Amino acid sequence: MNIINSEEPYEIVAKTCGCKDQNRKVTYSFVDTYHGLSKDKKDIIISEIEACERLRDCSRDEVDRDVIKTEIAELKMTLDLLL
Repeated sequence: MNIINSEEPYEIVAKTCGCKDQNRKVTYSFVDTYHGLSKDKKDIIISEIEACERLRDCSRDEVDRDVIKTEIAELKMTLDLLL
């Protein structure tokens, strides 16, 4: 019998969407986890920052990078307000 761990290493995945000429934004997808119900706002924002940083590292488009940097700055400001 093969037993695998089905829990993903990341809780949230970030993606960019929108047209290059118009407003681009970052969207998030929650990955199914065992402990998904026990997340508070602070944990979710921290996971969103981590997802944006992973997205920024693999992004090749300069427009996407600017959008992601802005999103990270806004998330960090929001996190500071929660603490």
